[in-house]
Amino acid sequence: MLQHCAEAFLYMRKDRITRKVAHKSQKLGRKTREVARNGSASHVKRRPLPRKSQNAAHKPTISHQTSTKMAAALRSNQSLHNFASLPQPKEKTKTGGTMMGADFRRYIYVMLCAIFIIFIGTPSVSHAAKDNQTTTAIVAVEDDETINNVRRRLKDTIPTITFIDTYEKAFRGLAVEINKTQMPQLSNIEGVHRADRSVSYDAKLNDSVPFIGADTVRGKLDRNGTRLNGEGVKVGIIDTGIDHHHPDLTRNFKGGYDFVDKDDDPLEGKDQKGQETMHGTHVAGIIAANGSVRGVAPEADLYMYRALGPGGQGSTEQILAAVEKAINDDMDVLNLSLGSPINGPDWPTSEALDKAAEAGVIAVTSSGNSGPSMWSVGSPGTSDKAISVGASIPPLKMPKLTLFDTPELSIDLQPVQGTNPWEFKRDLPLVDGGLGLEDDLESVKGKAVLIERGGIPLVRKIVNARKAGADAVIIYNNVAGSFLAKTSEKQPLPAITISREHGEQLRSAMEEKEEEAPTVLRTILKEETDHMAFFSSRGPVTRSWEIKPDIVAPGVDIDSTVPKGYMALNGTSMAAPHIAGAAALVKQAHPDWEPEQVKAALMNTAVTLTDETGSEYPPFSQGAGRVDVRKAIAAETLIKPGTLSFGVWPLGEKETVHKQTIELENHSERTRSYSFQTDMEPFLGVRWHMPKSVKIKPGEKKKATIRVQVDPSIVDYNRLHGKVIVQGGKEDIHVPYLLFINEPEYPRIGAFDLQPYGVESDFRYEVYMPGGAEEFEIALYEPDTFAFVGILDKQKNVKPGLFEHRLKKQDISVPEGLYRAVIYAKEGGREETFETFISLQSKTINDPSPPS
Repeated sequence: MLQHCAEAFLYMRKDRITRKVAHKSQKLGRKTREVARNGSASHVKRRPLPRKSQNAAHKPTISHQTSTKMAAALRSNQSLHNFASLPQPKEKTKTGGTMMGADFRRYIYVMLCAIFIIFIGTPSVSHAAKDNQTTTAIVAVEDDETINNVRRRLKDTIPTITFIDTYEKAFRGLAVEINKTQMPQLSNIEGVHRADRSVSYDAKLNDSVPFIGADTVRGKLDRNGTRLNGEGVKVGIIDTGIDHHHPDLTRNFKGGYDFVDKDDDPLEGKDQKGQETMHGTHVAGIIAANGSVRGVAPEADLYMYRALGPGGQGSTEQILAAVEKAINDDMDVLNLSLGSPINGPDWPTSEALDKAAEAGVIAVTSSGNSGPSMWSVGSPGTSDKAISVGASIPPLKMPKLTLFDTPELSIDLQPVQGTNPWEFKRDLPLVDGGLGLEDDLESVKGKAVLIERGGIPLVRKIVNARKAGADAVIIYNNVAGSFLAKTSEKQPLPAITISREHGEQLRSAMEEKEEEAPTVLRTILKEETDHMAFFSSRGPVTRSWEIKPDIVAPGVDIDSTVPKGYMALNGTSMAAPHIAGAAALVKQAHPDWEPEQVKAALMNTAVTLTDETGSEYPPFSQGAGRVDVRKAIAAETLIKPGTLSFGVWPLGEKETVHKQTIELENHSERTRSYSFQTDMEPFLGVRWHMPKSVKIKPGEKKKATIRVQVDPSIVDYNRLHGKVIVQGGKEDIHVPYLLFINEPEYPRIGAFDLQPYGVESDFRYEVYMPGGAEEFEIALYEPDTFAFVGILDKQKNVKPGLFEHRLKKQDISVPEGLYRAVIYAKEGGREETFETFISLQSKTINDPSPPS
């Protein structure tokens, strides 16, 4: 079954082996080893609650400490798991809670098999099911059909069907439980628009509140004379639960519901080791902590809808039910710091947030932690009407690596959570530690050791290095890009992760000096402010080509509440609640504004971010920019939408004209005349046609059409992005735009997974292809020799979205065993391959043992 990775994170077992691991093992003459799980996040230290009363005077701030919580790139060949601060099975502290044992946990891991993030490997989608023969499906009902009629037809067609839930506001449809073999029947029933398997959603996880301007508005008053602090605004949170006994949260907590344990107390859970989940409590603190730390909107009313259970995972039906209840409970703002790897606009959770916005709820969601690759945003961050939030870096001094002989080199590092902090003030000799096997670590005492990811569990690499006397461990990725990791138990040794590219640079430097003096590693500190966090997922959205994220907020080193204390965490999960709190303040200041107006105010006044070279990040990385709460509240001109997507336009022999319509609102007290221009010199072959002037009286609004004309005989680029600048208000408003020339190079294969199916030794595979495929093929190779074995399956004209197919035992021509699978898809003249490892065995594919 396809398992989703979360705003950045995935629990996958050892049988996923990467090309790098296979190549390395072959080179060393060893057998291919199973790929170990890799965790997420950096070293964290939980601070206990202060002894003072919660009402004691304290500086109103949320500070930043070192910690990370993330997942690797969406399309890497491994999956990550062990989300930081999100333990697995839990024992709930409230009366009536139950302990889920090791056997049940193994069962969960069998059922949650890999396809995301997001991101993070190719992440996976996991299906909720009671046993190996049943699955939970989400059934969307046609707009012109009644849900009751469809329900009757479902029961007539599938008498054994079980109805789990009905959705009418957030999403129009049903959650049902059926036998897996009956899944194809659902879409053929009259009145059913589509049917999808339930997937799993993961919670992703210094003075960020003052940095975005939230503290500066507290001296201002709303129309009732109340200070702007969120008072009277209802903020719902869909997450892992909340420690509502925490002194910084108890005043603001007003209620909610637990969709995991089916009761009215959405308390955080516990794992078998007695460690609480903490993600929801951390998110709640960023929004509205009101004690030793203060959130963005410290007087807002908090409601928790616990839809993510132990391990930070929840299914589609739980998320939909939570959104539905939030609408019924008249939430003003709804925060979802969670995600899946599915980059598509029509996934049920994305559509649910669209419905929530239509119902008057300001829906805020994280974009995901699968960056920095383009197209890495995942649902529900792909929702058109919700506010999708990316992560930026607040003012921090960030450690970087360099070499004594190459001071111009600057390497980003990510601490491994559960290890000692990287605080070296001295240089370290650097040596090559291979894959971190015991035999690779013979001369590492007192040195920093560079180890390649994969082959054995990450924690074993660190333990081996520690036992060999190493002073520090650097683990570099074995696929393109960076990754984040964690250990489930404390390791008394500094350990960090870096990208494959930087790892190969360090290895090359050591090889060049092999016969000379040792390579010397140096740690330096660099000030960073208002840059994009590398892990933040990028857009745009496949098929709709909408720009996502919409906006960014601080998501690095965010110190907030956790059960019985405080902790710093990283992720777009931490960025989203900054925007939820900001939306609460804007809503308090402008109670009559609809969600799209609040969204416009936040986006129209955002601060444009630039990279280290001073170049602006493209709109599909930062959206409209980093939030500025003070300016958003004071906005007098609103422009909707806040970004413009001109879609994909194939070049033909004739010039083509593409247009978008925007709506301008004048909330000032005088008539304003607005003019338009672009932010750069005209591109060759591109001409803009915009109104010369639009005059709008106070309190009125008007529409304007913006056209761009493309000459195919001149244009020689594939993508055009920039800004339309609207002048005439109190300040200029920058509206980012994006235009693709011809079909863009988005991932044709979003995810793939294969599982045993039924009791007849059959298999079922699932693959997510946003644009479908004219041709689709699964080729198998020997993992060690790369010798071609055969074709497992071929398909023609696969429709866009999730494709499922059953392979009968008699149709499988290769023997049981472990294979390197090359997944091939072709669509519109473009081809793509994705490599992974699969096991054709008539028993459970993924090792069900819990992560170590």
